[in-house]
Amino acid sequence: MSDLQNQMKQAVALAAVDQIQDGMVLGLGSGSTAALMIKELGARLHDGRVKDIVGVTTSFQGEVLAAELGIPLQSLNAVGRIDLAIDGADEVDPSFQLIKGGGACHVQEKLVACRAERFVVVVDSSKLVERLNLGFLLPVEVMASAWRQIQQQLKAMGGAGELRMATRKAGPVVTDQGNLVLDVRFEGGIADPVDLERRINNLPGVLENGLFVNLADQVLVGEINDGAAGVRDLVRA
Repeated sequence: MSDLQNQMKQAVALAAVDQIQDGMVLGLGSGSTAALMIKELGARLHDGRVKDIVGVTTSFQGEVLAAELGIPLQSLNAVGRIDLAIDGADEVDPSFQLIKGGGACHVQEKLVACRAERFVVVVDSSKLVERLNLGFLLPVEVMASAWRQIQQQLKAMGGAGELRMATRKAGPVVTDQGNLVLDVRFEGGIADPVDLERRINNLPGVLENGLFVNLADQVLVGEINDGAAGVRDLVRA
């Protein structure tokens, strides 16, 4: 990661933590920018700038980090509400539709985002796109016994999907839910994310896909202006 990109991620993580108030139940997202946010939250909790918060994590990675920092955690089933969820995204289009799932955590991430009263997305400026899926592949989480069947059905829908393979181990990536991930590219990108999310999730054997439609309330964008990192605040109309 470049120093400038790291500065953007740090700036946007700090801006997100500034929205956290005492007593909140928080959805704590996954990925590199969310990790910076969790670290800053841990620091503020430790020195008393933030009090009486509870976190609900979206990945095992986030759970380990939050626990190391002394952030009180609860499971999704154990909380009655989530006041604010903060998470990253792999792509954000002008209508605030997202692709997530680069870390294969999109099932729990979507559960938390759907439960939250407010969902704030933290990204650097490289994640803003005019149309989804032209650059980043769409993750589709599938049952191991059905991946080939679903791959063929996605092909009939215009999507070329390949199993995501693990690095530093043999075989495919296995999600926290014990499933596999197909990374899918649609020719020309995704023109209608709302319709496509529904159609993919209606395929038997699909657990969830990485399209997050009509969920983001605010997007905080880290960017470099005149050599300094700043944050642009986008709010959905």
